[in-house]
Amino acid sequence: MTAASLILSLNTEQATLENAGGKGANLVRLVRAGFPVPDGFIVSTQAYRDFVNANALIEKIERTLAHVPTDDLDALESASFVIRQAFNAGTLPQELAREIVEAYHRLGQGVVAVRSSATAEDLPGLSFAGQHESLLNVIGEEALMRAIVNCWASLWTARAISYRACHSIAHTHVALAVIVQTMVPSEAAGVMFTANPLTGARTEIVIEAVPGLGEALVSGQAEPDHYIVDGARKKIVTKMLSAQVLPEAQILELARLGTQVAEAFGAPQDIEWAWADGKFFLLQARPITTL
Repeated sequence: MTAASLILSLNTEQATLENAGGKGANLVRLVRAGFPVPDGFIVSTQAYRDFVNANALIEKIERTLAHVPTDDLDALESASFVIRQAFNAGTLPQELAREIVEAYHRLGQGVVAVRSSATAEDLPGLSFAGQHESLLNVIGEEALMRAIVNCWASLWTARAISYRACHSIAHTHVALAVIVQTMVPSEAAGVMFTANPLTGARTEIVIEAVPGLGEALVSGQAEPDHYIVDGARKKIVTKMLSAQVLPEAQILELARLGTQVAEAFGAPQDIEWAWADGKFFLLQARPITTL
């Protein structure tokens, strides 16, 4: 297996849903279209498969899930625990470990964010949002290796197992890539929908913003500002404030960026963003599945 198949750059021409997962493939599209994305690399799905094969995990998974009812939460939690323990006890193949370390060194060996990117996520009609692991403020080779394995193991949470079963997605056909990016020390962060997910209005851009890291919004720890921008008139039409996290000029700048992403992707997008060092960074883009 070549090194290129294990580690993918964020500007590669080879990124696909199959080798980079939904989130990774979308990030590469953003980078190649010229949008501001933090530097990083992708540990490909081939790396996941190499790890699974090297540690005989497919057999373990199949044995553990055999005869487990998909509507029995306790049974799913028990099965998930066994599978994830097996992942955490596994050993990375030597070549894979070396390639990860080299890619981390090229990135500067600093603080990174480590995020999961599964092959069955960020697809139209499906929403795996929040089901797989994301780890922030990871630093050092050993911590990075543990974070990557934790991401792989999160493919086997009870929730993810149940969701795949309900949507007839074969467990053994899925794989998970891992995105490693320079950690953005964001002063503000949040999400943006380039169409209104509640009303379906395609001319309305909905932005939610919190101070600091966006995970405070995802986890419900912070009450966000809520802005609605009329994309056609380039005007803020609604502001529901907690702290006026973004000035009006930045709100309109972010809305313009969102419109450009939607045009590049050819469909309304659900975008995660961060503001740091006087500029916006895009952390993720995926189709809005509720429209």
